[in-house]
Amino acid sequence: MPTLIIKTNAAIASDAADSIIKRASARVADLLGKPERYVMVILEPTSTMCFGGETSPLAFLELKSLGLPEQRTPELSAALCDLLQEALSVPPERVYIEFASPPRHLFGFDGRTF
Repeated sequence: MPTLIIKTNAAIASDAADSIIKRASARVADLLGKPERYVMVILEPTSTMCFGGETSPLAFLELKSLGLPEQRTPELSAALCDLLQEALSVPPERVYIEFASPPRHLFGFDGRTF
């Protein structure tokens, strides 16, 4: 059930969005050791974002996963920042990431909970 939400004001070519979310999906599955068939990636381009008083390219990410290993968040942060720099030219210092590991009973799928 890993879910990655990417909110960014970086310019995204209309033909690049599919490639970006597919790369992100594969990266999240690999990083977390989870089957990609359970990974969801949401890309929310928006032009109304500000960070540090500036509107230059930035991103806010949310990564949620059952059993997210707290001790690996520095590694996950680095990998996700690398992905954003490669795919969207957003520098790591312009990225915030929120990590969450919800309890199994608070995450639903296929008409039931985990």
